[in-house]
Amino acid sequence: MIVPERDLISALRQYNPWWTGGAMTDLPGWRRAAFREVNAWLTDPPAQRALLLSGARQIGKTTLLLQALEARLKAGVPAANVLYATLDHPLLKLVGLDGILKLWRETEPAAPGPEYLFLDEIQYARDWQTWLKLQVDFQKKRRIAVTGSATPLVMEGQESGVGRWHTVRLATLSFFEYLQIRRAHVPDLPALPSLSALQTWDQSDFQRTAAIAAPMTGLFHDYLLRGGFPQAALTESLTLAQKLLREDIVDKVLKRDMTALFGVRRVLELEQLFLYLCLHDGGLVDMTGLCNNLQIKKPTVSSFLDLLEATHLIHRLLPHGYGKEVLRGRAKIYLADAAIAPSVLLKGKSLMDDPTALGQAVETAFFKHVFTRHYAQNVKFSYWRGRGDTEVDIIAELGTRLVPFEVKYRHTATGAGDLKGMRQFCSERKVPLGYVITRELDDFGPLILQDGDKPLTLLKIPASLACYWLGRSELESKTAD
Repeated sequence: MIVPERDLISALRQYNPWWTGGAMTDLPGWRRAAFREVNAWLTDPPAQRALLLSGARQIGKTTLLLQALEARLKAGVPAANVLYATLDHPLLKLVGLDGILKLWRETEPAAPGPEYLFLDEIQYARDWQTWLKLQVDFQKKRRIAVTGSATPLVMEGQESGVGRWHTVRLATLSFFEYLQIRRAHVPDLPALPSLSALQTWDQSDFQRTAAIAAPMTGLFHDYLLRGGFPQAALTESLTLAQKLLREDIVDKVLKRDMTALFGVRRVLELEQLFLYLCLHDGGLVDMTGLCNNLQIKKPTVSSFLDLLEATHLIHRLLPHGYGKEVLRGRAKIYLADAAIAPSVLLKGKSLMDDPTALGQAVETAFFKHVFTRHYAQNVKFSYWRGRGDTEVDIIAELGTRLVPFEVKYRHTATGAGDLKGMRQFCSERKVPLGYVITRELDDFGPLILQDGDKPLTLLKIPASLACYWLGRSELESKTAD
C-alpha cells in the first residue's frame, strides 16, 4: 500500500467523529426543501435503490447529505453502522471505494441493523457505477446516498444502473430558501399550493397582497445579485459574494472539473464560450455566428454545451413543436443561476441600471424556479416562436396540457398589446390560461381577453411573488405529511 494504513484510518476518523463519541459541528439548523425526500429514502426506501444527489458545485449537497446522516444518528442508528467519506480527498480517492469499506469494517465492527453509506463526490471514484450496482444488488442491508457534481458519468453507466439509484436534482437556492437562509424580514404573505390558485382570487385579494408585499421587490433584486449558492448568499459583501461565484464555482468547474473528469484541454475556448453564454443569458444560440466569432468548430461547441449542461451550469430549451420544427430550431440557453452572468461580467450593482440585463436575469431566475418546482414530474420545457417574430419565453408541457409563461419585467403595466405572442400561441394551441411575469406589484391580477368565442385568462404575477410562491410551494409539498 502506497499510503500507510494508519494515515487512511486517521482520515476516515476525522470524517466520522461519531465513531469515538464525537458529533458533527457547524451544520445549519435550517434544511432545504429536498431534505425530506432524501431522509425518506434513507428511513424507509420505497425501492431497493441507492440515492444520488446531483447538482452544481457549492449548492449545499454535502450539507444536505450530512444533515440526513445526523438524522439517522439521532434516530438511534448505531454509530458504527454509519460511514461518511468524500472521494474528493486525495488519500480516500487513492484507496478506492472497496478499500474505504475494508478500512471501515476493520476499524468499526458492524452492529445489528442496516448500514448507512454516505459518499460525497462519487464521480472521482473509478468505475463507481458498477460498484454501486453491485452494492444495491447484493448488499441488501446497506442504504447508500451519494453526491455528484456531474451527470455524464451517470449517462455512461445508465444501462447497468437502471433501477439501481434514484436521482434527486438539487438546484441553487430558491428565492424562498434565500430569504430563510438570510433571515430576511418577509411580509405575512398568503400561501399558494400553485400559481393557478390565483384564479380563485378576487380583485381585493390582489390589491391587499400587493399592498403588504412592498419589501419583496428589493429583496428579490438582492437575490438576483447574490444568487442562490449558499456561501455567496450568506456573504454580506456583494463584491465578495460575486467573487465567490466567479472564482470558487465557475472557475473550478471550467478549469478543474472539465479537465480532471472529462479530459478537456482547450480550456480557453471553453471559457470564451461560457462568457458568450453569460452575455446572452436567456437567448437563442446562433451556432454559425457563435462559431465564427469565437473561431471554434461546431462539433467542439456542441461538445462544450453538453458538458456545461452535464455539470449543471446551463439549461437548454428546444423550440416547441415536433420533427423538423425542433431539429432545425435553435436552442435557448439559461444559466443555472441568475447571479452567474453579472458575477462573471463584473457588473456589481450596475445590473439594476441595465433594463435588458435585468430582464434576462429575471427570466433566468423564474425559469429556474418553475423548472425546479416541476422537474420531478418529468415536465418538458420549451420555448415558442410564432409569426412576425412573436414568441413565448417558456412552455411547460404537463402531459397533454400546455402552460405558457412570458416574462415582461418593466416599470409600465403590461397590456394586451404587449402580449401578441402569448395570445397567438394560446389561440393556435387552444390554451385557456397563461402566465405573465411582471415587475410592479400593482401590475398583478387577471387579464381577461377574448379568443374568438372563448375567454383567455392571462394571470399577471410580479416576479418577486411568483418566485417566492414557487419556492414556498416546493418546500411545503416536500414537507407535507
